[in-house]
Amino acid sequence: MGIVSPGFRGRRRDESVELPPGQYLTEDFPVLSIGPTPRVSTETWEFTVTAEDGTVHQWNWEEFLELPSETPTVDIHCVTKWSKLGTRWRGVSVDTLLEDVDTAADYVVAHSYDGYTTNLPLEDLLDGRAWVAYEFDGDALEPEHGGPARLLVPHLYFWKSAKWVHNLELTLSDEPGFWEAGGYHNYGDPWREQRYQGD
Repeated sequence: MGIVSPGFRGRRRDESVELPPGQYLTEDFPVLSIGPTPRVSTETWEFTVTAEDGTVHQWNWEEFLELPSETPTVDIHCVTKWSKLGTRWRGVSVDTLLEDVDTAADYVVAHSYDGYTTNLPLEDLLDGRAWVAYEFDGDALEPEHGGPARLLVPHLYFWKSAKWVHNLELTLSDEPGFWEAGGYHNYGDPWREQRYQGD
């Protein structure tokens, strides 16, 4: 089974657009996953933030949709070298999700329904830089792209934007996630081309 969606039309470099080094422009939205796409019903979906002391803040789907939403338009960059510009989303800012969370954590591990994890510095999720998104381009987020909801951290390579996210675990120490433990860069800044450890 392939990991790239059918219909992917390949590379196009637009010299008038500034892209991170090594990236090419696509109008497609390729699908890359480590395994089968989980099908998570909004009737059973829940999202939690777990503080380092074990305190859990929890929302079901209806409660999550009642939170203030934002509609960021952002560029996204995949470590496999494609970039998609001007993508439109709707979701809840991580700032909103952490409003009532008392924490001294410096790091976050994002957990997905399929067992995937990725680690990020907490500061990279704050100040309007990250969302838990549930719509893409005006429609409900498709399961193949992480629906019902995914993390959206557009200033880092897209593997940091965990699909099917259900928990943000706040931690005092940095704990590598799935790809980071397998040799990907711990931070993943596309503008510094931080694809792999040592980059």
